[in-house]
Amino acid sequence: MTKDILVETKSGVATVTFNRPSKRNAIDHNGWLNLSHIAEELSGKDEVKVIIFTGSVDVFSAGADIKDFSENRYDSESAERYAQVFEGALDAIEAIPKPTISKIKGYCIGGGCELSMATDIRIAADNARFAIPVAKLGILVGYKEMRRLVQLVGPGYANYILMTGRQLSAEFALRIGLVNEVKSMEEIDSHVEKLSTGMVPLAPLSQSRHKQILQTVLGNPGLSHLTDEEYQLPFMNFDSQDFQEGRQAFGQHRDPLFRGW
Repeated sequence: MTKDILVETKSGVATVTFNRPSKRNAIDHNGWLNLSHIAEELSGKDEVKVIIFTGSVDVFSAGADIKDFSENRYDSESAERYAQVFEGALDAIEAIPKPTISKIKGYCIGGGCELSMATDIRIAADNARFAIPVAKLGILVGYKEMRRLVQLVGPGYANYILMTGRQLSAEFALRIGLVNEVKSMEEIDSHVEKLSTGMVPLAPLSQSRHKQILQTVLGNPGLSHLTDEEYQLPFMNFDSQDFQEGRQAFGQHRDPLFRGW
């Protein structure tokens, strides 16, 4: 972990901040490696219930650091090695068994936009700008990146985003499903804080297993040939202590205290 990526945990919410203000928070090769480690570390911390990804100086991230390409992404072989690191970071973020939120201000471009798509919820400020301008560099998005984009906005808007390379406004991103909400710059911080703290007391087993169920549905929309484990998953919480606690708390008109088992 370096000063280029900051991690702070408070009251059950971890905030991961991209911190390269002179480069509009572009993420270099080492940054992607660090993000994988951070995601894995936060995944294992029971005290962390929600994770926010954001950027310093009112910019989310301008994406992958292009100046890094001459050393790490200069031909097909190096690009494949780079993809393993880059996609590994996005996969690690997507696999976090806890709710993840992207708080997006300013530029959310290229790899930054693709990173936000690996989180569960995306809240944008009204000044946010989105783009995946790979055609301006003469390169391609990978299969996993394309899949996340199509799952969010559909093939038509995926084509529009990639083939025009244009920057999209926050309102346009909201209309096509790229983000969940748009808030003013004055209210986004308090809104995301309220949203995340409101999620902290919720049942961890429900949160993590809903993420598993969603990935199963996305990967197998027809739900054919489910494994025994996949079939049983929606029923497993009924055998948990958290379910008993939730049921008792409801009957006693009190807030439940979930423990994740």
